Amino acid sequence: MDSEKKPSGKITGKRLFVVISILMTELCERLTYYSVVANMVLYCTSVLKYTSDQASLVTLIFAGTVYLIPVIGGYISDSMAGKYNTILGSGFIYVLGLVFLPASAIDYRKWFGGEEDMSIKTREIYFYLGLAFVAIGTGGIKANVGPFGAQQVDDLGAEAVQSFFNWFYWFINAGAVVAYSGVAYVQQEIGFDIGFLIPLISMIIALIIFILAKSRYLHTPPGGSVLSKSCGVCCQGINGCNKPSFDHAVDQQGGSYSLEFVDGVRAVLRVIPVFLLVIVYWAVYSQMSTSLFLQSERMNISVGNAKLPAAMLNIFNTLIILILIPIMDRIVYPCLAKYGRSPSHLQRIGIGMILAACAMLYAAMMEIIRKNDIENNGYIEQTLADDHFNASKLSMFAQIPEFAFIGSSEVFASISGLEFAYTQAPQFMQGLIMGLFLMTSGLGGYLASAIVAIVGTWRTSDGSDWYPKEPNDGHLEYILFLLAALTAVNLLVFIFVAKQYTYKKPDFEQVNYVENQDDAIHVFDNIAYTENEKKVWPPALGEPSKL
Repeated sequence: MDSEKKPSGKITGKRLFVVISILMTELCERLTYYSVVANMVLYCTSVLKYTSDQASLVTLIFAGTVYLIPVIGGYISDSMAGKYNTILGSGFIYVLGLVFLPASAIDYRKWFGGEEDMSIKTREIYFYLGLAFVAIGTGGIKANVGPFGAQQVDDLGAEAVQSFFNWFYWFINAGAVVAYSGVAYVQQEIGFDIGFLIPLISMIIALIIFILAKSRYLHTPPGGSVLSKSCGVCCQGINGCNKPSFDHAVDQQGGSYSLEFVDGVRAVLRVIPVFLLVIVYWAVYSQMSTSLFLQSERMNISVGNAKLPAAMLNIFNTLIILILIPIMDRIVYPCLAKYGRSPSHLQRIGIGMILAACAMLYAAMMEIIRKNDIENNGYIEQTLADDHFNASKLSMFAQIPEFAFIGSSEVFASISGLEFAYTQAPQFMQGLIMGLFLMTSGLGGYLASAIVAIVGTWRTSDGSDWYPKEPNDGHLEYILFLLAALTAVNLLVFIFVAKQYTYKKPDFEQVNYVENQDDAIHVFDNIAYTENEKKVWPPALGEPSKL
């Protein structure tokens, strides 16, 4: 029994200043990122004169790349630069990209009095340079800012770490709400020149806040990359052996790695099949900024005399998450646990996939209803950022269930996926497995872009496109039905894999900070709970699309 004084779990004083600095940095960075991506389809069609399918491809590839780079950012942080330096360096690269974006949108005749405006080709060059640097910057920050913040309060106990991540997720969503409402409105109704200057200013503020607390941060020096060591285990287990086995990588068997580390690599590889089956889910998720946005543009965005940003519907995705998480965490899950009916991580992920399929089915039916309304009742002429659309008289608020279904699915699939990843790997592997889970989101974006590219070549018997350049003239609903069907098939395979999966059992129980039995904190690997109330650490971090 340990007589060590129990940490208070409260973040106060100088430590509170440090935490607030990191949280405000994250709020500004997320506001910046979502301001860039919120109206990307509209920017591509109105300024760069792309067709709808081309604009969707650009958005999907960018979003996919953003979620692949964190693995590289984590590697650089672990092996060379450390978290603080990686975040700071990524921030400067981020700002460089954000300079190129407004440069691609400015009307040079209006701003500088020139006689000729910039060509579309030059705008494209600036735009893609901006996206490349933004992807590198946000990827480097995304991999490190959450763990760096948790590192500042780790010695205060599991309660403090959980509190940090809860607020971390809250600040992420606060940034998203501002971007999808205020900044999206500026971009749509005032102009992308001003609309892209706002995220530039926001990111500069983020860096200033982050640097101000430099002397008070707790720093952990880089200690070698888990990723490179894991690759070494795989190579030693395969190379030069008649019968490949990870046992060959164990130092007691002539290898270079401890048994604990090799077992950690085994644990990570065991979850890879589950992660691969989550990729289709993220392909569906990515439709919010592409197919569903195209649908919003062609529905009535006016409320009275006011025009709302089409991207604002993403707020309903965020709101349902903020509402549903407390309900599930404080009411539903405890009630189910009381009767011994707690759903496993994989069961919850399966529920998320079902909800994602429902979102696509509803969106497909709404697309049919929308086009029928135009055919039967005529259309209204609608202008967004100087781009003109023939829109249905139906309000875009009819799309709310689409975003609510996807938001609900995130509570089950995304958050449970993170919990599953953390609980199925030893603590020293959690950074790697977090990066791999984020990578599934990026691969989902690439899968969605591949589907758009392939389906874009398909024609119906009447010559209409499946993924049309103009949704009013094609069958966007077909690709939405296709995604629902792919999700259903993927779910069947997922159920089979889930039934075969054996959960990692706790290796040990450790009791710390015992003052009385009810307050004893029991730890099974990375799950901590008291006798009175179960507390999971790490907590639900939220979906990767908002981390």
